Amino acid sequence: MSAPGPVMVEAAPSAALRPYVTRLCAFREHYAAPVTRSEAAMPGAVLVLAFGAPMEAGGRPVTAFTGGLGDRFIVTRTAGPIEGVEAVLTPFGARRLYGVPMRHLTNLVVPVSDLLGPWAGLLVERLAGTPSWRERLALTDRLLRERIAAGPPLRPEVPWAWARLLESGGRVSVSSLAGELGWSHRHLVARFHDQVGLPPKTAARVIRFARARRLLWSGVAIAEAAAACGFYDQAHMNREFRVLGDMTPGQIRPRPAGAGSAS
Repeated sequence: MSAPGPVMVEAAPSAALRPYVTRLCAFREHYAAPVTRSEAAMPGAVLVLAFGAPMEAGGRPVTAFTGGLGDRFIVTRTAGPIEGVEAVLTPFGARRLYGVPMRHLTNLVVPVSDLLGPWAGLLVERLAGTPSWRERLALTDRLLRERIAAGPPLRPEVPWAWARLLESGGRVSVSSLAGELGWSHRHLVARFHDQVGLPPKTAARVIRFARARRLLWSGVAIAEAAAACGFYDQAHMNREFRVLGDMTPGQIRPRPAGAGSAS
């Protein structure tokens, strides 16, 4: 057996899959003792195509599982060995793959078979029977690409608004998005709920949080990251980090010795 801990191999999604999947990762995990983690909210939907020992996610035992976007962190617990492939879907990749309004999956963890039926089980079986991690990633890419292409097509307005939110780091206003689309505020919120699972203002919070985390990981100072991402102040940033990630900014980028506490 390999040494305890996680091992991962990433692959860039193919060009045809890239509008719908932002990350593909083959992984294996096993630990000497159970490991509990807080998984932060993110601007994407996680799809885990795993086999091995069940883990606990969102308070329920699961192996191959998924869910929608959320506005809070989710607690996971891994006890036994598990491996497979993880994909991070855009909201629109998830909407087309699962064929249900994304508002039905907000802040939820569900077995993949609940949404994709026997197809999900067959995919996991094929992954388990494929020893090469690179081949697992290529197989997942191809089958997701085919399944998503067969899903319900989406109109371009909400993907455009989502792209504007991403480009701005969550700082463009909902009224501005609605005005540029020629939609009412209510209509934009309704369409966002269907295709994204969050109202645009909440989606902007998650995007802003994700951008702040990236800046902190890259070495940007906490106060500078707070200002760049549009937080009112560091206290506001701390509150958002606790709700969305069960962490403080200082836990991502600890302050130099002698500096004040991040929280």
